[in-house]
Amino acid sequence: MIDSKNLAEMRRQYITHTLHERDISEDPILQFERWFNDALKSASVEPNAMILATAGKTGIPSVRAVLLKKFDHHGFVFFTNCNSRKGRDISTNPTAQILFFWPELERQIRISGTLQQVSPSESDIYFESRPYRSKIAACASPQSEIIPDRDFIEQRIKEFEDKFQFQKEIPRPSYWGGFCLVPEYFEFWQGREDRLHDRLIYTKCDTIWKIQRLAP
Repeated sequence: MIDSKNLAEMRRQYITHTLHERDISEDPILQFERWFNDALKSASVEPNAMILATAGKTGIPSVRAVLLKKFDHHGFVFFTNCNSRKGRDISTNPTAQILFFWPELERQIRISGTLQQVSPSESDIYFESRPYRSKIAACASPQSEIIPDRDFIEQRIKEFEDKFQFQKEIPRPSYWGGFCLVPEYFEFWQGREDRLHDRLIYTKCDTIWKIQRLAP
């Protein structure tokens, strides 16, 4: 077992970048785009990976990593099985938060808002762009449900491959689609030396974004 003392001593100094009010955009989406482009140029393995936190009617939080597939001034889009745990949470409580963490840049961004389902046509377009096996998996998997063993899902995959073997296109399942997080709050976090991190937040007031600094 790892010695807890060793864990307590695991730390690094953050000295790569700074974050000043004078250098940021008044628009948090444009500021996100700047940092996202930096992440794309970095050694990040999956820069569009984000942590999604939801909570259903029980109030118990549930978190998982999902992939960002689109962002613009309306919000941040990902796709999933709507019958999954996250889908069920969203149906009862659409408030959520996403987190991007790019350790190579010593940066993270937290974004809070409300999730809205994207249009069926937008879900169709994205589903069509997916690899063949990913489409089959979306059809075959009862996501988040308990299954007896791995063989169960492998058999389901084969059944759907047989079902669609003579079809040019695989139709998007009705229970599979996209969600857009419409943002109301951003926090841009830049790691700094001695844990005196830079933290700038954007809070939406009507149509204006108010920028403030938080203590480290």
